[in-house]
Amino acid sequence: GGNTCVEDMSKRKAEDTTQLEQLSAVTTIVADTGDIESIKKFQPTDATTNPSLMFQASQLPQYQFIVDDAVKYAKEKGQTAEEKLSICIDKMCVGFGVEILKIVPGRVSTEVDARLSFDTQATLDKARSLIALYADAGITKDRVLIKIASTWEGFRAAEILEKEGIQCNLTLLFSFAQAVAAAEAGVFLISPFVGRILDWFKKSTGKDSYESHEDPGVVSVSNIYNYYKKHGYETVVMGASFRNKGEILELAGCDRLTISPGLLEQLKSSSETVEVKLTADSAKKTTSEKITLDEKKFRWMMNEDAMATEKLAEGIRNFSADLRKLEALLKPKLE
Repeated sequence: GGNTCVEDMSKRKAEDTTQLEQLSAVTTIVADTGDIESIKKFQPTDATTNPSLMFQASQLPQYQFIVDDAVKYAKEKGQTAEEKLSICIDKMCVGFGVEILKIVPGRVSTEVDARLSFDTQATLDKARSLIALYADAGITKDRVLIKIASTWEGFRAAEILEKEGIQCNLTLLFSFAQAVAAAEAGVFLISPFVGRILDWFKKSTGKDSYESHEDPGVVSVSNIYNYYKKHGYETVVMGASFRNKGEILELAGCDRLTISPGLLEQLKSSSETVEVKLTADSAKKTTSEKITLDEKKFRWMMNEDAMATEKLAEGIRNFSADLRKLEALLKPKLE
């Protein structure tokens, strides 16, 4: 009869579907890489890049055309050596974004220079110029997320950009205080980190390992997700920075998860059942007081959180260091 096809589908047991397929039924999968070949392989909805990933990708021979194009553009547009370098990096990051957008149906996240993390105006200027470069390449702003570090100044810049229709991804987010400030600024998306929180706790407690459900990074993101859904915030929660597959599976049901190619591969090669852990309905049953933060309260809460304070500072330092490495790579080409 006409129903056989429906029956056949329902007979298709969970064992037949990979964990990646099961996960993507409840969570939007994002690839955390600048490597275009990996993105083709896993067919994620979105992709995220950062200065470290850009530095790695810029050295691969297959992407030299992006680098060369950026160098040529910077030589034409820039006056001083400093200007040329800045234009070159922006153009290169956008160049990678443009290539990635040929593959993903959704969005690409492009990072603002981490050295501007404490400068609201400079962050605004940089974000607008990245969006203008994308526009020149025929990419509309609804396909780009501007990635900004989760500092007080970053939130203030994002709040203004969102009103201009430039949507933001607030990254290096390690604490509840940062999550509250992001939601109150009305940002489109946050990237709360998981693995880097685990790293800090392992180092600080001397504990070798945590069960996935007790992993402090997993607990942090679960709390943020539940708080947002309970209090009606529309900001998208995209878990990031994973150390193992267990962390990812414990966050099944989260709005989005951005995952490195190595862990996407692990999810693709297993067909064990994936249980949904986070839902908006169960979040509504959780208890939490809605809080609001001004700058003084935000800074105090951050300072009370040693892990978040240290990890935010370290993240900004590391991204800045990778930008300097990228500059060192490009400088000779611009002369």
